[in-house]
Amino acid sequence: MTAVDAPRNGAGEQELFRGLVECSQDAILTKTLDGQVTFWNAAAQRLYGYRAQDMVGRHIGLLIPPDLQEEEAELLRRIGRGERIEHYETRRVTGGGRVLDVDVSLWPIRSRQGVIHAVCSVTRDITDRKRAEARSDELAVVVESSQDAILIKTLDGQISFWNAAAQRLYGYRAQDMVGRHIGLLIPPDLQEEEAELLERIGRGEQIEHYETRRVTGGGRVLDVDVTLWPIRNRDGVITGACSTVRDITDRKKAERELAELYAQQRHIALALRLMGASEQIPGARAATRYLPSTQGQGVGGDWLDLIDLGAGRVGVIIGDVMGRGLDAAVVMGQLRSAARALALAGTPPCELIRTLDTFTRGLPEQFVTCTYLEADPALGEVTACSAGHLPVWLVTPDATVSALPVPTGIPLGVGGVPHQEVRLPLRAGTTLALYTDGLVETPHSDIETQLELLTTTLGEVFTTAPDLEDAADRVLHTLLPNTATYSDDVTLLLVGFPAAPLDTATVDLAGEPSSVPEGRHFLLRILRAWNLAALADTALLLASELLTNAVRHAQGSLTLRVWYSMRELGVEVADGSTPRPRARLADSAEENGRGLMLVEALADAWGSRPGAAGKTVWFTLLTAAALAAGARQSGTAPDAPRSGAALSG
Repeated sequence: MTAVDAPRNGAGEQELFRGLVECSQDAILTKTLDGQVTFWNAAAQRLYGYRAQDMVGRHIGLLIPPDLQEEEAELLRRIGRGERIEHYETRRVTGGGRVLDVDVSLWPIRSRQGVIHAVCSVTRDITDRKRAEARSDELAVVVESSQDAILIKTLDGQISFWNAAAQRLYGYRAQDMVGRHIGLLIPPDLQEEEAELLERIGRGEQIEHYETRRVTGGGRVLDVDVTLWPIRNRDGVITGACSTVRDITDRKKAERELAELYAQQRHIALALRLMGASEQIPGARAATRYLPSTQGQGVGGDWLDLIDLGAGRVGVIIGDVMGRGLDAAVVMGQLRSAARALALAGTPPCELIRTLDTFTRGLPEQFVTCTYLEADPALGEVTACSAGHLPVWLVTPDATVSALPVPTGIPLGVGGVPHQEVRLPLRAGTTLALYTDGLVETPHSDIETQLELLTTTLGEVFTTAPDLEDAADRVLHTLLPNTATYSDDVTLLLVGFPAAPLDTATVDLAGEPSSVPEGRHFLLRILRAWNLAALADTALLLASELLTNAVRHAQGSLTLRVWYSMRELGVEVADGSTPRPRARLADSAEENGRGLMLVEALADAWGSRPGAAGKTVWFTLLTAAALAAGARQSGTAPDAPRSGAALSG
């Protein structure tokens, strides 16, 4: 029906027509061509808030916003020309002043003669729909203006939406990608990963900031950060995934470059540190652990060192330069080198610490803690000096743990207060535990609590007499459980002195020429008693040289001390003079100057060290057992013990 005619049949049909109109869910009204309302149904009352008796006879302009009055007049003119207007979207005003978005359909009403004299209007409220469309439009603007690539795909990977940022990122237009499979963007080695991500979305998971790789249209591989969440239909069924993708290639490149820089710095630091003992120390066994910090530059100022001082003696040093980075590592390297040089020169612990203190004052990182110990298993004693470092723990053979009673002192570089040296007994089978603050200082525990835990752990570990390597692992696991990150360097050193020398012998001699043959007789008798006669010729010759030098250049009495272990024989001559001997090339016309060159040539090791009053000069010779063990390791025949001129007792 293209126009509405007045009902021509009886009153019953008119009532039926009116009833249908009143039951309509849409607002239906009629009005004259000049806008006077002539009919108003119940739905119109619900929509606008006016009753029929309030509106019939009034002008339709009451419902028209002021800015649309001319629009309404134009619509009436069009109806007057016989047009039919369907689904015209405009606005109307309710009785309460609320402005509605409406869909209006209008058509002409003709008289029996076919003359258009009124308008029928059907109005539907579309306010909610228009708001949803507005929100959708706003969302579309947001999505299209996003700097992140946004795309939608089905659970089997078919792309159904592609925004402008996705085009910029991947180089494909929307019309090229919608309907294609997401696998086009996935590197071959990550296809399974993408399938797993879609499976997780299908299970209802939301995946945030997942870092992976994607391939552009030009073949460039990008590092990307992907966030995915499920899309559900009206019934709540997951039908696809929305994905936002951000290019993090530059960030990942910077991270890799930074990691490479840190790795280089760590390599430099480790090279400076020369962590752990790179050589076997006679008379001692050790286990070291160094865990560099995982934060910041990953390098710091922790260091430790084991030093073979000769004659069965071992130097042990541990230190910590405050601060982080390459500067601290460089200072650490300088201090470690200086300390090793001083130790090898026979510098006593207190003097070594004092020298390092002076040395540190000229360095950029001036706050350094350090402990140096000089262990002499043959004498059964250890000499120690500390510069503000954490206590050294002593574990006895029966697993009793106590702090080595060394005065703490002040850190290196502070100055003004002298450091103190102590000499303490060292039993065979004792283990020393040294460490830096990274082992016992944690964000969640008090340092005193951690020190107590360390003491308890050492006691429990050594009760079962484990291997030192196992002991070090158990200590780390207990004090730093379940962590792979360290805010500070962690350094641990366990040094064990498993056995004393097999035997020792000492004799005091007068500072007279007759003491030389007397000392030779004593040494020969001892070597025969120890079944070391094979070393007698060389040992007697070198002992004669040391005794002769002592008689000629020293004052007061002498002490000849002899000891041996499975590895070596040691001979020491102590006197009261302070100048320390040195080997030199003698002129052909000189009678003197060849003795120490002989010692240099025939001894396996020799040296001198200052004492409390005077000095001690020593040499060592490897035993046949040690030579045989070395030959087995190298696959060669053992050398015969070194022999000098044939000497009798």
